[in-house]
Amino acid sequence: MKLTIAVDFDGTIVEHEYPKIGKQKLFAFQTLKELNKQGHLLIMWTYRSGKELDEAVEYCRQNGVEFYAVNKSYPDEKYDDSISRKINADIFIDDRNIGGFLGWSKYWELLNQITGQTFQAEILENKLKTDKSSIFGFLKRNKTK
Repeated sequence: MKLTIAVDFDGTIVEHEYPKIGKQKLFAFQTLKELNKQGHLLIMWTYRSGKELDEAVEYCRQNGVEFYAVNKSYPDEKYDDSISRKINADIFIDDRNIGGFLGWSKYWELLNQITGQTFQAEILENKLKTDKSSIFGFLKRNKTK
């Protein structure tokens, strides 16, 4: 099962520092990249617009995440008043959900349960340990004796 997943930026991918870009949330980019590899469509769904939106999209691109669409349901959608601003997504990941932001490892687990993927925490953890951009990879490379 492939999902369309709408993901907020501020407070979800990065700490909330709008209009600046905050510090990356733990495992955000690793999880988003893995979801992309599984074939899910990722949509950036954010309050940002103009220059701030362009900066957020570029920041994600520099961290290896390309979105299927940004602030719209599909790449070629043209906005006018006859189209609802609610986008067509199966799941919304946002820090303003009831219950707040659950953390990327929890979203990874839940999404894999929903899609019928076999979830093993060890698989993601091992990927993160070998990923040079992850905290585990950093700690492994900088381990002091």
